Amino acid sequence: MAQPSDTLPFDLRGLDIFLAVCEAGTMAQAARRLGLTQPAVSQAVAELERRIGVTLFDRSARPLALTGAGGALRQRASALLSEARQIAPLLREAEHARLPLLRAGLVDSLSRALMAPLARKLDEMAEQASMLSGLTASHAGALLTRQLDLLVGADDLDEIEGLERWPLMSEPYVLLMPAAIAPPARPADLSGLAQTLPLVRFSARSKTGMEVERHLRRLRLDLPRRLEFDTPYGVTASVVTGAGFAITTPLCVLESALDLDGYACHPLPGAGLVRHLTLIARRQELGRLPREIAAFCRLHLAGLVPQLQVLVGEELGARILVENVPPQEA
Repeated sequence: MAQPSDTLPFDLRGLDIFLAVCEAGTMAQAARRLGLTQPAVSQAVAELERRIGVTLFDRSARPLALTGAGGALRQRASALLSEARQIAPLLREAEHARLPLLRAGLVDSLSRALMAPLARKLDEMAEQASMLSGLTASHAGALLTRQLDLLVGADDLDEIEGLERWPLMSEPYVLLMPAAIAPPARPADLSGLAQTLPLVRFSARSKTGMEVERHLRRLRLDLPRRLEFDTPYGVTASVVTGAGFAITTPLCVLESALDLDGYACHPLPGAGLVRHLTLIARRQELGRLPREIAAFCRLHLAGLVPQLQVLVGEELGARILVENVPPQEA
């Protein structure tokens, strides 16, 4: 069978045997140096000549003499094998080396929860670490244009190929509202609530804001628009100063670090809504690092669960789940 046109006509072992014959001057001497039989060496050289399509040795000369093609191959094969022998030590060194630069984006609702510990982790892994906090959409654009190396966000970007995704945590969306007001029992009751207590929204630029709006449309609810913010602090601060109620998440409430005295978190009426947090990197570019960083993030998020459960109550707290199984690479 003919070889494909892009198939290399030699392998490194064949070149190594060829160079041994060049240095030894005879097939027999090369075989002794390599610990092979003379027929094995002769066969390897003949196969190399067959695959390249040229004669490499003048077998009528003693010791063996190189042909013009053989001389050219000897020069290039020496350089090629020298480079090849450096690969294994370089890989072993790289396995334990720090990256020169590691850039991460963090969705702003995780700044208080993860920014400081994750920065310390990245500092261990790289000579220089950079962390940016903001909207997942902005980080996604930066990841795709190689301005970031990884992101932790509220969108798994499943429509984009070439990424690896490591699920971290899921949390329920909740109602944050004055404790003195009875929570709505049915989805339709949200409309009545919004007549007296406006809905404070997350910006439609944010993944959280888009998910809330999509959920309201599924419920066929068109609530008046009054206030919206692109940060968890803005939403929570408006609610606790009496501006309205919010559909938010436990981590978003925690991020605000505000006193919730007189306010409470309740389940959404009707079908629930869940936010998923994921670590995303370009596929196979950072080796083991995304897996290690994801495990690190899960560990710290798991440590926050008791605090979140106190914040939102036992029923909602039971729905906060940190991934504890190896995720499948997307």
